[in-house]
Amino acid sequence: MSTDVSALILLALAGFLFGGAYSLFKTSRPLAVTLAVCGVLAAVGAILWMAN
Repeated sequence: MSTDVSALILLALAGFLFGGAYSLFKTSRPLAVTLAVCGVLAAVGAILWMAN
């Protein structure tokens, strides 16, 4: 798997996690915060992967 595909998959995962965090924010805030933190980690990982 090439580097670009891996970074794209990580960015897609980050978007999926941010969407889940947004939809859960009113019903379950602790889970939404957890998903948002995981989304940030995935996005940062993708950015660092592309920079490498």
